[in-house]
Amino acid sequence: MNIVLIFLLPLAIVTLIMLPLINAYRKQKTGKAAKRSVVLNLCSFFGVCLAAFLTPVGQFIMAATTADGGISVGQGLGYLAAALSVGLGCIGTGLAVASAAPAAIGACSEDPKAFGKSIVFVGMGEGIAIYGLLISFMIINSL
Repeated sequence: MNIVLIFLLPLAIVTLIMLPLINAYRKQKTGKAAKRSVVLNLCSFFGVCLAAFLTPVGQFIMAATTADGGISVGQGLGYLAAALSVGLGCIGTGLAVASAAPAAIGACSEDPKAFGKSIVFVGMGEGIAIYGLLISFMIINSL
């Protein structure tokens, strides 16, 4: 029973989280598809909340702690939070720069005077990664 919970429950949670991204990937944004996407987002959100409420995650975490001077649960979760802030910040930066940089290049090719205005938007997208890095430094220094 525990083996099923250890492997299948996280898989179900990840599947619930990934379902809304399928519609976003297909770019279904109008009419009934938009309504289905909103309903799918709400269902997956409440499904993940229900799974988080019903799952005894604390027992899994406490089983992984060591008594011989290893890191505590709080420190481990702090390192995980720092890694997530940098990783998700870099993913956001990649998405922002991927859409802003081609538009900036197109604007500069039509009007060379637009370079200063367009490069600002690319720089704003890159700031997201810097914010994630700063947050991770703050988390690690508080441990």
